[in-house]
Amino acid sequence: METYGKIILIAMPAFLLLVLFEKWYGWYRGKETVRTLDMISSLSSGITNVTKDVLGLSLVVISYEWMVNQLAITQVPNGFLTYLIAFIALDFAGYWIHRIAHEYNIFWNNHIIHHSSEDFNLACALRQSISSIIKIFTIFLLPAAILGVPGQVIAIVAPLHLFAQFWYHTQHIGKMGFLENIIVTPSHHRVHHAINKEYMDKNYGQIFIIWDKLFGTYQEELADVPAVYGITRPVRTWNPIKINFMHLWLLIKDAWHAKNWKDKLRIWFMPTGWRPDDVAAKFPVYKIEDVYHFEKYDTGHTKTMVIWSWVQLAITLLFISYLFGNIAAIGSPNMFIYGAFVFLQVYAFTELMDRSKYAWIWETLKTIFGLSLLIQNNDWFGLSQYTPLAIPVLTGYFVLSLMVCLYFVLKENTEIRNIK
Repeated sequence: METYGKIILIAMPAFLLLVLFEKWYGWYRGKETVRTLDMISSLSSGITNVTKDVLGLSLVVISYEWMVNQLAITQVPNGFLTYLIAFIALDFAGYWIHRIAHEYNIFWNNHIIHHSSEDFNLACALRQSISSIIKIFTIFLLPAAILGVPGQVIAIVAPLHLFAQFWYHTQHIGKMGFLENIIVTPSHHRVHHAINKEYMDKNYGQIFIIWDKLFGTYQEELADVPAVYGITRPVRTWNPIKINFMHLWLLIKDAWHAKNWKDKLRIWFMPTGWRPDDVAAKFPVYKIEDVYHFEKYDTGHTKTMVIWSWVQLAITLLFISYLFGNIAAIGSPNMFIYGAFVFLQVYAFTELMDRSKYAWIWETLKTIFGLSLLIQNNDWFGLSQYTPLAIPVLTGYFVLSLMVCLYFVLKENTEIRNIK
């Protein structure tokens, strides 16, 4: 937990700089692929995901360590070969986990956030799930367990395998020659994120494209079929926490409304997007039919909204940097209380980005929570030992944040809604 937090502290600035560089590069080349609020939404999603992971907020049904202890028939020698086998095993498991997430209703909820952006760029790579609380697919690491690859090797290789999937989320790199036959490239992954009928449910590979070619899910990017990104039932929100659970909420409502008990049960394991006929007729859900003619989600942002959203994102990054850098000292249960604050912080400012008339309620809750932590502890999780300004600065931030939110909700957002 503490080690992973320190890894994230190193990785976060690198990812942020690359995301900002891509935005600048798109502007410089006259090919913008990054919309500002969409980027902030993606970065906010990344914040919630790493917070969940660093705090260890998940339950593993079958642990890898257990499989090694029970099933290993040999042990690979310690060295380069061990790490290579671990990497390939993780990639094989990743292909099947990824494919299952796309093909079954119940598992799509864990992955919808990653495809929710209607743009394709490095920022959207950071849209990762917080809803995958119960992990049941460790079983796909069975080959590595049988070979006796140690658990600590998997723990080292897993974050590297995940980080290696970041770079190919871009529209600025074309096809890459012979590498197209070996690894997942930006071209392959553009196909995967596209909602064109020619591209749907293809290219599940994470590092090696060979799995798609072996198991019949490969599709080349076609010159005459420009990729259109997003999901066919658009999320219509910048709030990553809402996105993480909206498909689950739809399944719960559909199961409740279905008249047939068989439908109530099978809806969870039917192909992604399946709904009982009676429910679909009575409770229609908007779906994009013509991928070349639909309006991307946009909240008509102003300069002041964009600036304030950047300020909130920057402050949130400071909050989690302090958490990850001091997690051992903060300890339990305080680190979970801190995590709850981070989630509330993200929820509040992304609701404001959505121009929700209820954003002030979430901001008020965040302010009360933050101030109550300051008052109760006369500190912010030990921050005063580094600076005597911790309490006055944070108090000022909470008050200012609430006042700015009220300004947007009562004045600027109302004026924009009236114009529309």
